[in-house]
Amino acid sequence: MLILSYAYRVLSNFVFLALVYLTLNFVEKYQHRVVVAVLVLIYAAMHAASALRSFNFFQRIERLELEVRRLLAAIGEGTNLPSARKQIVTDVTALRHAGEIKAYIDLLFLAIVLLLCIAKIVTN
Repeated sequence: MLILSYAYRVLSNFVFLALVYLTLNFVEKYQHRVVVAVLVLIYAAMHAASALRSFNFFQRIERLELEVRRLLAAIGEGTNLPSARKQIVTDVTALRHAGEIKAYIDLLFLAIVLLLCIAKIVTN
């Protein structure tokens, strides 16, 4: 399921990139193309800000993971944890890592969209 979620994220971002590319190439008037490019840039900036904010969230989750492991080791339960507790910590770590990878994928495609929009604005 993890690989499918990555593939879905890449596919959906690629479709967005293709839509932006085709839209900017088929708009003939320069003024209309600039308006579309600026609107896409605003959308991309909002989406990028959301992705960058999620890194702060993931960093806080990582700090909580480390704190839980440290506290459990301090009270002597580090090696004798019930399997349910170990599974919860492992699941949270895996979900955090998957979220970070998805945010990186989003940022990659948003950077490509940014370059495409700037190129279409600059060229006549």
